[in-house]
Amino acid sequence: MPYLGRFAPSPTGPLHLGSLAAALGSCLEARRHGGQWLLRIEDLDPPREIPGAAEGILRTLETLGFRWDGEVVYQSRRRDAYQAATEKLLALGEVFLCSCSRSEIADSGLAGIEGPIYPGTCRNGPVPGKTGRALRLRVPDEESKFVDGLQGHIRQDLARDVGDFIVQRSDGCYAYQLAVVVDDAWQGVTHVVRGADLLLSAPRQLYLQTRLGFPHPSYMHLPVAVNAAGEKLSKQTYAGAVDALPPTQALWQGLHFLLQQPPGALQRASIKEIWDWAEQNWNPAVLAARRSLPEA
Repeated sequence: MPYLGRFAPSPTGPLHLGSLAAALGSCLEARRHGGQWLLRIEDLDPPREIPGAAEGILRTLETLGFRWDGEVVYQSRRRDAYQAATEKLLALGEVFLCSCSRSEIADSGLAGIEGPIYPGTCRNGPVPGKTGRALRLRVPDEESKFVDGLQGHIRQDLARDVGDFIVQRSDGCYAYQLAVVVDDAWQGVTHVVRGADLLLSAPRQLYLQTRLGFPHPSYMHLPVAVNAAGEKLSKQTYAGAVDALPPTQALWQGLHFLLQQPPGALQRASIKEIWDWAEQNWNPAVLAARRSLPEA
C-alpha cells in the first residue's frame, strides 16, 4: 500500500521541541517513502485544552515550512464515528460498564506499567448500589507482540500490565485509545511515527484494531525530549515554545535533537534549504532503541 503517515498533536499548549521533533520525524519518514503526510488535531479532552492552542500549532507548523496533504482533521468533529465504534464493541460484548473511581482502583494495590491496574471489579456488572458510567474494554490474559521500527521487539501482557482499559470515560468523553484507532483506520494511515511516550499504548491500540476489524499500521516510536531532570518536555514541565525562536533555528534544533547532525551553517540558511537538506539526509536508524534524549 502507498505510505500514509500523520502527525496528531493535542492542543494543550504551544509546539515545543519534543512535539516539533515528532512532527519532523513523521513528516520526513513519509517524504522518504514518497508518501502522504496528514495532520490531525486531537482535541477530545476539553479540560486539558488551551484556548487558541490548535490555531497556534497550525500557524507554527506553517511558519516552519511544514506542508501537509488534505484538510486538517479535528477529533472534536468526529464523535459520531467514535460512538459507532463504541456501539459495535457493545454489540460484540467486548466492553462493559464500570462504576469504579480512580481511588478505588488505586486502592487495589495492583501496579502496572502506567499506573494502577484495573482489578476487574465490574467485569460481571457494576458494584451493587452503584451506577456504571465508564466503558472498559475486556482484555485477554495473553502476550501481545509487535516489532517497532526503532524500538525493536515489544512485548506486553494487557491483562497483567494494563488491565481492562477505558474507551469512554464517565464524563462521556471518548478515550484517546479508541479515537486514535478509529481515525487511523478511517484515514487509511499505514505508518504511525510518534514519540516513545506512546510506545506502551501501541499494544492496546493493536488489540482494539483487531476487535474492530481494522488493519494494523506499522509503528515507529521516536525518542522523546527530556529536561535535565529526565522529565518529558510538556506544558507541565515548562517546555519552551518553538515559536519563540527564529524558524530556521527551531528547525535546526529539531534536526540536531534527532541526531541528524545538520551542518551549523544551516542555521543561517533559508527554510527551503533546511528542508531540502533534511529530506536528502534523513536517517532514522541513528535513533534505534533510544526512548529519550536530552533537550540540549
